[in-house]
Amino acid sequence: MTIRPADPDIPGPFPPGLFAGHRYAVLGLGRNGAPVVRALAAMGARIQAWDDGQAARTALNADPGDASGITIAPFSTLDGFDALVLSPGIPHLLPAPHPVALLARAAGIPILSDADLLFRAVRRAGSRARFAGITGTNGKSTTTALLAHMLQAAGVPAAAGGNLGPASLALPLLPDDGVYVLEMSSYMLERLHDLRFDAACLLNLTPDHLDRHGDMAGYRQAKLHIFDRQGPGDLAVLGDNAAADALCQDLHARGISVMTISGSAPADLTGADGTLRDTAGPIAPLAASPALPGAHNAENAAAATAMALALGVPRAYIPQALRDFPGLPHRQKPVGAIDGIRFIDDSKATNADAAARALGCYDRLVWIAGGLAKAGGIADLAPYFPRIAHALLIGRDGPALAETLAAHGVPHTLSGTLDQAVPAALDAARRTGAPVVLLSPACASFDQFSSFEQRGRHFAALVEGIANTQDGNHEYGDHG
Repeated sequence: MTIRPADPDIPGPFPPGLFAGHRYAVLGLGRNGAPVVRALAAMGARIQAWDDGQAARTALNADPGDASGITIAPFSTLDGFDALVLSPGIPHLLPAPHPVALLARAAGIPILSDADLLFRAVRRAGSRARFAGITGTNGKSTTTALLAHMLQAAGVPAAAGGNLGPASLALPLLPDDGVYVLEMSSYMLERLHDLRFDAACLLNLTPDHLDRHGDMAGYRQAKLHIFDRQGPGDLAVLGDNAAADALCQDLHARGISVMTISGSAPADLTGADGTLRDTAGPIAPLAASPALPGAHNAENAAAATAMALALGVPRAYIPQALRDFPGLPHRQKPVGAIDGIRFIDDSKATNADAAARALGCYDRLVWIAGGLAKAGGIADLAPYFPRIAHALLIGRDGPALAETLAAHGVPHTLSGTLDQAVPAALDAARRTGAPVVLLSPACASFDQFSSFEQRGRHFAALVEGIANTQDGNHEYGDHG
């Protein structure tokens, strides 16, 4: 089967007058907000934008795109605006609403995600392009990228973004047969008003962002917004712990097709036996997909495949697309090997559940963990502790993680920083015979790094630096 790439000339810019006569307030000018300002201005809207940080305001001033119609100024009122576009990380309810969110409430205007504005822009431009949305606590980035890869491999015009990569409004206008593949965080989903997904997936649910949503029930409710406005002809894909009977019954009652998926158990589409299969039979062997190790990635592959088939990708295209998928940086990405010891960057694992998925892939390893721990710490990882030859702990909550490891008799060292942990991890791997050093922090990065991406890049650079000073055999991976 020969896979043909999508035609790169198909996507195009949005017409310049789509939002003429509209006025939007944009708060937050980082990776999401600045592209929103530029895109809305290019489509004819008038924008007032602000960020509480001077650096972000300066960066937008230096590169405003179509500068006409953009005012950078703080907000005293939102009267007369059509909507407030609030960057996902800025709260409008819990734990405390930003003052500008209160202004929006006082003015009676909606608070939107830019994904909603993408949907409006696509429809205003006359395109009937479809929308696929992926959410879940873990795995949504890999599933988003894999689905877009499958669509493009089959020649379907596709663009991926949202919580992953480009902001939604930074994506191009796609034709009628195109598909927007959007990774949707709970922060984005709680601000949707119009967007309807032709195919929507809820991979899994484990505790996360509880400060933002109040409790697990609030977090789950935010995630379920991905199925809002779906109806007959649409597809809902549900992972292992997301497919509650009540949810399935509700979706079926609305005429929505429901497909369950799993990486380790029976389901409508499963990879439980190492082969991706559905009710029609085998689809592809998962062992032939090196960028998708472990049961969690089997679940991701099942979800992407279910959506791809529903969106028109021929079944025969799936095996090669899985084989060719390159994976994503900082998701179990090999970054080097020294004397046969592999170094794996899983910096994206910012909670214990994500780290569990990586720990389960290796029988014996040296583990680097720590940072800003989530609720519950790493106690739930106890079933994987026997695999850990030694742990190196970094960051603010390293001492708390050390207490948990000590209680289970896991050898560990408080290293404090990655600079200290990486060479110590190599020494520990040599001493214990562990073939893998895994950075899978189970914690957020913001105590020592600006993002999990920066943490992962620094890890890779440290590995390369050590390898360059060693006499042994070494090779490098993609630093992403």
